[in-house]
Amino acid sequence: MNTATKTAIDRGVALLALVCVWQIAASRGWIDQLLIGSPMGIAVYLRDNLFKDGALLIDFGWTMLGTLISFVLGMVAAVVTGVLFVMSPRLERAFEPILAAVNSMPRIALAPLFLIWFGLGLASKIAIGFSLCYFIVLSSTVAGGRSVSQDHLTLASTLGASAWRKFVHFTLPTAVPTIFTGLRLGLVYSLLGVVGGEIIASEHGLGQQLSLLSSQFNTNGVLGILLLLALTGASINGLMNVLENTLLRWR
Repeated sequence: MNTATKTAIDRGVALLALVCVWQIAASRGWIDQLLIGSPMGIAVYLRDNLFKDGALLIDFGWTMLGTLISFVLGMVAAVVTGVLFVMSPRLERAFEPILAAVNSMPRIALAPLFLIWFGLGLASKIAIGFSLCYFIVLSSTVAGGRSVSQDHLTLASTLGASAWRKFVHFTLPTAVPTIFTGLRLGLVYSLLGVVGGEIIASEHGLGQQLSLLSSQFNTNGVLGILLLLALTGASINGLMNVLENTLLRWR
């Protein structure tokens, strides 16, 4: 048995022990289920709302739709902007103060403005997710583009390579691994932004359900949705790792 397998087993046993202790404490009244909930209560909530009537599944679909759209828009805009900045440092110097000022604003403070602009529908949630994803991917794109060896660029220039050829054959291959790191974080933060927007004001989505359940003091429901979000985030991270390893085998 290798180390990775042993570690996985140890983690599984530790998690199972924690869940068992939690359930026993809740069943015997050692903890207040109104405040802490219980594993069985969480499982029942997810079973009833996710699998029986499918209501939670619809909200999950709305959240994932907003996440996917905000990620794609943020990724495309950030990569294009980052490439322009790498190829034109003067352009980066001109826009850097503006982008830094916008990025320093808390997204929770910008959410009311997005709601005024785009309403309670999906568009305002996409805007919040976009604003988080864009700057993360932009930073990784610029950092990756700047990590190329200057000796390679100088040699390419000496051999008469055009700016476009230098970008395609040197800058881009060097930048792609760093960009993928930004994409992985950008996708997760798109999810966080969309859920945060749904909590503030929304007609659909997991965030809207979180807000409703918390107002009803439904701890099991809140923890159930948080568990669903945690599993979704972990799945996204794992999927991006697989995609990165598949596409970047040449490294």
